[in-house]
Amino acid sequence: MGKVSIADFRKGRGPLVMITAYDYPTARLVDEAGVDGILVGDSAAMVVHGMPNTLGIGIEEMAMHTAAVARARPRALVVADMPFMTYETDPREALHNAARLVRAGAEAVKLEGGTEIADTVSRLVKAGIPVMGHIGLNPQRYLATGGFRMAGRTEEQARRLVEDAKAVEEAGAFAIVVEFVPAGVARTITESVNIPTICIGAGPHCDGQILVLHDVIGLSEKSPSFAKRYADAGRLIRSAVAQYVEEVKKGVFPAREHYRE
Repeated sequence: MGKVSIADFRKGRGPLVMITAYDYPTARLVDEAGVDGILVGDSAAMVVHGMPNTLGIGIEEMAMHTAAVARARPRALVVADMPFMTYETDPREALHNAARLVRAGAEAVKLEGGTEIADTVSRLVKAGIPVMGHIGLNPQRYLATGGFRMAGRTEEQARRLVEDAKAVEEAGAFAIVVEFVPAGVARTITESVNIPTICIGAGPHCDGQILVLHDVIGLSEKSPSFAKRYADAGRLIRSAVAQYVEEVKKGVFPAREHYRE
């Protein structure tokens, strides 16, 4: 199978599968597992750097993580999050920051927001930078919304989300992440646009799904209710390191095969 392209995403054939990755080894592994897209998410702020939210990570860190993922040369499409306050204030600054992520290896960038960022999306697309949208729960705006709350719970909120999706589509986005909204609202959004929707915590009616890798493999300290843990990598790591500690303390390691005279 060949390299996944923006055109492949636009076709939306079969459920699209995305997951986050933030470094070379995990990018290589998730790609070998067969995902269609890898998101270098600003969730790295929380699951990699131990920050309380995504607001603290900057363009330097995101470029570094993106470059590490790109070095794995994945078949999957590589999308990089534009971090907080790198695209909201000035369209020219947004273009400059998006270009930095592309130079680092991103094949597309993701922006949170709807109608209010449509002009920025359009500017990036016209400059040749593919854009993935992100509506519903916007983690970068959790201070304004009062926390990580489900979006689209009222009829008015749902109507605005549909407007946001259409605005982002009209601006040129090739796909939209729909986060933490009622499944029925996600269905309406999906039926209202002609580009694929990628759900996270929004039910089965989108054109694809995305989750945070650390939630999937059991490395997150606290996972959202909509995530599913498929493995407990934390237990495996603790067990391996504990055995290493024990063997060093007892003089078992290094054994003769691990060194030369």
